[in-house]
Amino acid sequence: MKKIIIPIGLLLISQSAKAQLTQGENYVQTKTYLDYNGATPTKTSETVQYFDGLGRPKQVVNVKASPLGRDVVTHIEYDAFGRQVKDYLPVPQSGTLNGAIVPTPLANATQPNIYGSEQIYAEKVLENSPLDRIQQQIQVGNDWAGKPVKFDYATNIGEDYVRKYKTTTIWIDGRTETQVELPQYFEPSQLYKNTVTDEDGNKTIEFKNGKGQLLLVRKVVSSTENADTYYVYNEYDQLAYVIPPLASAPTVEPTTVENLYYQYRYDGRNRLVEKKLPGKGWEYMVYDKADRLIMSQDANMKPSGKWLFTKYDQFSRVLYTGIAAIGSQYIRRQVQESVDYYANTGTPLHEERNTSGFTNSAMPVYYSNAVYPFGFLYEKILSINYYDTVPGYNFNPSFPSAIQGESILTATPADGKTTKGLPVMSLVKNIEDDNWTKNYTYYDGKGRAIGSHSINHLGGYTKTESKLDFAGVAQTVITKHKRLTTDTERVITENFIYDQQNRLLVHKHQVDSNPEEILAQNKYNELSQLENKKVGGISIGSPLQSMDYQYNIRGWMTRINDPDNLNGKLFGYSMRYQDPAIPGKSVPRYGGNIAEVHWRTADDVYKAYHYVYDKLNRLTDAIYREAYTTAPNNYFFNENLTYDLNGNITTLHRNGKAPAGTAQLVDNLTYHYTGNRLNQVVESSLNDAGYEGGNNMIDYDLNGNMINMKDKGIKGIVYNYLNLPNTYSITYIDPFGLGQATNAQLGYLYRADGTKLRKTHTIYGRKGFSGSTRITDYLDGFQYDYNEGAGLCLTCRSETAFEEQAYKNINDGLVIGGPPEWKLDFVPTSEGFYSFTENRYIYQYRDHLGNARVSFAKNSEGILEVTDTNNYYPFGLNHIQGMLMGSNLGSYYSYKYQGQELQENGFYSFKWRNYMPDVGRFFNIDPLAEKFPYNSTYAFAENRVIDGIELEGLEWVSSRNLENKTVNLHLTYKPVNNTIGVLSNAQMSALLQDREAQIVSSFGGKDSAGNQVNITFSQSDKSTMIWEYNNGYDKNNVDDFKGQSQEFFDNATYFTNGMTDTNNNTQINRTQINVFTTEGLGADEKTGQLDFNNKNISAVAKTGAHETGHTLGIKHNDKATLKSSPDNLMREGGPGKKITPEQRTNAIKLVEEQQPKSRQ
Repeated sequence: MKKIIIPIGLLLISQSAKAQLTQGENYVQTKTYLDYNGATPTKTSETVQYFDGLGRPKQVVNVKASPLGRDVVTHIEYDAFGRQVKDYLPVPQSGTLNGAIVPTPLANATQPNIYGSEQIYAEKVLENSPLDRIQQQIQVGNDWAGKPVKFDYATNIGEDYVRKYKTTTIWIDGRTETQVELPQYFEPSQLYKNTVTDEDGNKTIEFKNGKGQLLLVRKVVSSTENADTYYVYNEYDQLAYVIPPLASAPTVEPTTVENLYYQYRYDGRNRLVEKKLPGKGWEYMVYDKADRLIMSQDANMKPSGKWLFTKYDQFSRVLYTGIAAIGSQYIRRQVQESVDYYANTGTPLHEERNTSGFTNSAMPVYYSNAVYPFGFLYEKILSINYYDTVPGYNFNPSFPSAIQGESILTATPADGKTTKGLPVMSLVKNIEDDNWTKNYTYYDGKGRAIGSHSINHLGGYTKTESKLDFAGVAQTVITKHKRLTTDTERVITENFIYDQQNRLLVHKHQVDSNPEEILAQNKYNELSQLENKKVGGISIGSPLQSMDYQYNIRGWMTRINDPDNLNGKLFGYSMRYQDPAIPGKSVPRYGGNIAEVHWRTADDVYKAYHYVYDKLNRLTDAIYREAYTTAPNNYFFNENLTYDLNGNITTLHRNGKAPAGTAQLVDNLTYHYTGNRLNQVVESSLNDAGYEGGNNMIDYDLNGNMINMKDKGIKGIVYNYLNLPNTYSITYIDPFGLGQATNAQLGYLYRADGTKLRKTHTIYGRKGFSGSTRITDYLDGFQYDYNEGAGLCLTCRSETAFEEQAYKNINDGLVIGGPPEWKLDFVPTSEGFYSFTENRYIYQYRDHLGNARVSFAKNSEGILEVTDTNNYYPFGLNHIQGMLMGSNLGSYYSYKYQGQELQENGFYSFKWRNYMPDVGRFFNIDPLAEKFPYNSTYAFAENRVIDGIELEGLEWVSSRNLENKTVNLHLTYKPVNNTIGVLSNAQMSALLQDREAQIVSSFGGKDSAGNQVNITFSQSDKSTMIWEYNNGYDKNNVDDFKGQSQEFFDNATYFTNGMTDTNNNTQINRTQINVFTTEGLGADEKTGQLDFNNKNISAVAKTGAHETGHTLGIKHNDKATLKSSPDNLMREGGPGKKITPEQRTNAIKLVEEQQPKSRQ
């Protein structure tokens, strides 16, 4: 995968460097020190951008940026009308000119180790008119030259049959209530109609009205069927309903509205105050005078009158959260009126830090409780955050004066520096009891987080100590851990070696005083893609395995090793997109869908899946074959699926391998629904393998959570306020056929932030068998295990549908427990796990989805052995061979599909939802359902299980690698062009590209802990993070003191550059860029038309990146930050280009706090 690394350091342009540049050319040189010894830089990152006589960029030179120290050059050219219609890939050169312009920048592209004969530019075909609307987008690569994405612009015709919904809105209980009916269709030429046809011929048609409101998204399924998603606005232009495809019908039926419509209600300040998602009850929201969400209530909380609340300080930072018991007799309007009443009678809008505080949930809270809801209403406090200084708690650890030789920042000024403005402590309560996790953060003199101390809920701790270099890159990270204070401390030391551009070369890992292990040695190709990784061993020259990676011209991974020739390697895996190996079996896929996967493991059987998709890109067939065998098309592990228009699976046929070595139908499932809720799974195959049981009814709570699954022996499920399962009550059928069932319970303990802390699996005793208990503790990545008593084998034949029945080596028969004791089991590493019980490193081959494929390690004799192998059906179930499969379960073996842990009840535990791989569905509603209204609220990865990872993220998503040395931020945004006649589509596209590039440049780099921050983007019309480009400026819904100062807000005019609705909302937000302004944006003073010939166009990108920073909670710089970082992107009135590592850290923290679906 290509890594874009933009380190943070000093911006210096030396005279000696200038002398090596091409004289007589216009250029901007940027040089960043990656390391500095006080006299000279030992590593630098240097970029030179050259401009033509019109001020247009024509070449970008990344000096010595390739792994071999050669220049990487991006060529820029324009057509006869001055339009940039071709976008070239960066080309590594054969050497370096030390920043001088390269006369023939594309010449080296044809080298076999670069791009070879591939077409290296993407091309836009624009219409021949002043609008410059894009008609085709042709991607890079020879195979895509004849497969463009096509764009068509028209108005609706009568045969489109676009429904024209009519709304009637009344005012009740302080909010709107909209009724909807369908009296007619739109007349021809009343709507804008834009059609996009992707590379595979799939069509998406959007219809908008004259106000620019999206009314209908139509995906063409066939010549006779469409999947239509309607958006219905009330008389006040507020979105009142979203009607998904399954609900799109000629009439409006009350039961359909109740079960399938997305419904929204607003108060008099245009704030969303009530909403109902399909399958859930109503949710309620209450705001303060600053329009901050301070209270919320879901359908499960409503009967008890409880509300979640959030308290803020004057900077809108979250101080503490909790649950308030208001009373079931009070409706939302009355709670909002109470908030407004106290605000209007002098009650402050925010809480203050104090020394007396109050105590709740066995924890002193050193803040006031003067803002409604008041302290006497608090049922429990859930989390507390402290800034600037740490309160004097009696459990505070001794604060270190230095970490790895670096003095830490304190509240006492030293050289004018303190922890003022920094988060220094957080407390998070357990949901099920009053124990807390206490977290402390330590900073160096530059304000970079170099240490942390977390006291867990059992009294033990995890401490991290990081040694950072000049650029903030971690060189050494030491982790110290204890489960209990009486335990022996375990110490993990990690060391990192980087190349001249800070690409990671070597990662070393040491446990306690054991020999240092070399986890990974990385080698990159000249495009900076990982080309080879050697894992394991204690010496550089003796790795356990060497893994080769290949990519196509689009940057898509195509191969991990070579399955056709393993050459002693344990695993080979290849993916084919537009070039299937057997065209008769697979259709070429140009839009990113995978046509085939091929793999081979140590059993030397060459396996493959051929994939078939419908017009909505949903997987419908996975056809299994084994090449080089006597019967290659054996279909052992086929899956076939059908769906309704919402993406709910309606039928699933699954094959397994029979003991006789033939394919047999093990699952013939039919699904029955009410709305999106699965009511019943009917199994017709009468086969003991696969999904057993069947035909039982399924029930749900008011939040749409499944509360039983009798097919799996689950009699009941109890949830907490985060909709996470607390307890499963389970009945296991007697495997010995004696007619005695066994009752069991699976219980969980969570922190208030959703972190899982403990799992307890209890099998109750019965006649002839004693009970057993197994407890698993999850503490900062360290996993512990406790066993007591004997239990039953879940792999034996039963009448319930457990995923474990696809596994073999759990322990056959009874599990006989030894003396009960806690054992430290394992800790994850970047390449697998370290097993404390086995005292060895476990390495893993994982595929492009993160699925564990092959686990391997050295045995006691020093010989490499395979410890576990997994082969998956597309939806995540392990291959069924007869009744059993040679794959392990328990301990680190349980982390399989997409790296998630398989539970004892057969579900995969994602952080915020639980997944059934045999059924292919979640059993909780997607917290992101509103982003994907065309899709079922229970669907897994939009049924794109071949290339879709269930990251469970929101608009801004943060994900980290296992050792937390890389943070990947991904933003899904919706671009909106409201500039009537000002911005063409091509210009809009260019602005978005420039803005993305500026965000990557500014926000990428190192955070204060030395983590590498990478930024990626995607666009979606369903996104609630809006990038809006306007003629002028709209102050509606813009908070007056979040991100912008009060003075700035009051004085905002038609010529204001940009504005953000809310400063600290990474999920639902809008940023506005005013392209009609004449202030520094290179616009024509008479027409307002952006002048793309003016080099000041970069200011547009900076303004966009600046406003994006506000969505990440970064406010305008204070005087101290301006003084230390005058070129900061977040300065008011003329942004620079940089942000600080601390700003990155705070942005990441906010994203991770606000993404209630992020992976563990």
